[in-house]
Amino acid sequence: MKKLVVVSAGLSVPSSTRLLGDRLAAAVSAGADAGTGAGVEVQVVELRDLAVEIAHNLTTGFPGPALGAALAAVAGADGLIVVTPVFSASYSGLFKSFFDVLDRDALAGKPVLVAATGGSARHSLVLEHAMRPLFAYLRAVVVPTAVYAASEDWGAEGLAQRIGRAAGELGALMSATAGGAGSAGSAVAAGAGGSGEAVQVGGFEVVPFAEQLAALRVP
Repeated sequence: MKKLVVVSAGLSVPSSTRLLGDRLAAAVSAGADAGTGAGVEVQVVELRDLAVEIAHNLTTGFPGPALGAALAAVAGADGLIVVTPVFSASYSGLFKSFFDVLDRDALAGKPVLVAATGGSARHSLVLEHAMRPLFAYLRAVVVPTAVYAASEDWGAEGLAQRIGRAAGELGALMSATAGGAGSAGSAVAAGAGGSGEAVQVGGFEVVPFAEQLAALRVP
């Protein structure tokens, strides 16, 4: 069974941010059941409940028990859905702070679906100019379709289709990385630091950096 973790930075109860995360997770689960019969275990991390521990971690360098469990859940997930409200044309400070205290290698090679909510469609570019670069920096594999839901999108035509498309992409990536990002990383490291020969990872030939550098040298 695959483990899917939803990280929600919504501040209110109920929250449209949490609602969007739940709808995305339900679509991923439905797609997995229909496609392979393999179930998806969903865990939700509500950052509003961890705000104090996140602040303490930033100042002390040590997570409290609830934050430690949330960080471990994210690191151990097969896929992530991350959802934030838009504040000042970007992700919320609470959202960013959580990923600031996460181990820098925790998301390497992990499939991630980014999503956001806001009061106006004018903020939809937050997905591309803020969220996608953040997770690219963390070396996650961000799915092509990101989902933004403005206030007027709820119940309107189009949101359900975007949710379905993004969920399908995340589900496909979670299935494709069944061997785990760690095993792929190990294969690359072995090829780069071992025999110096190209290795096959995920159907692609990975050439060690030293060999690529040698090919660029001028005779």
